[in-house]
Amino acid sequence: MTVVLPAEYGIDPTGVGRVLGLAEMGEIKQELAEEAEQDERLHGGGGPSSSLLDGVFGLFVGAAHAQTAEPWRDEITFTLAPGESAEWKLLMTRGQSAEYRVIVEGGRVNFDLHGHGAGQSITYEKGRGSTGSEGAILAEFDGEHGWFWRNRDDTAVTVALKVRGAYGELVESR
Repeated sequence: MTVVLPAEYGIDPTGVGRVLGLAEMGEIKQELAEEAEQDERLHGGGGPSSSLLDGVFGLFVGAAHAQTAEPWRDEITFTLAPGESAEWKLLMTRGQSAEYRVIVEGGRVNFDLHGHGAGQSITYEKGRGSTGSEGAILAEFDGEHGWFWRNRDDTAVTVALKVRGAYGELVESR
């Protein structure tokens, strides 16, 4: 006698469900069911549900919690003529972390995201022909951590930098 258990319920002894993507669906359903059960315990309910439809509905619907991103702390925009460069740095202490987003319009730039201070230096990322980037900087040491951009195109470009997180201030290096 052979019994085949559907992988969509999180049971997949043969492994075929995982290959077909059904096991993941089953795992998600199981997680949703556990979350709904925990939510029911936390917020209480009107007693046990008598409807099969309510039980199935509970597998897919749980409490939604809005998550808002921290607003950008600093936003700057500047224009680079062909061949021109600019450098902006975050003053950071060891262990501080900042998120950033760079958007380049009208062309492309070469950049070097790096840090230096107290006799130390680090290169986080370099790029050529970039139209933008985003990520996070974790300061390895106290000092200035930031970007050097150069416009190697034949036309002017506009660079927009947005930053948020833990840092002292954003300063232009000259």
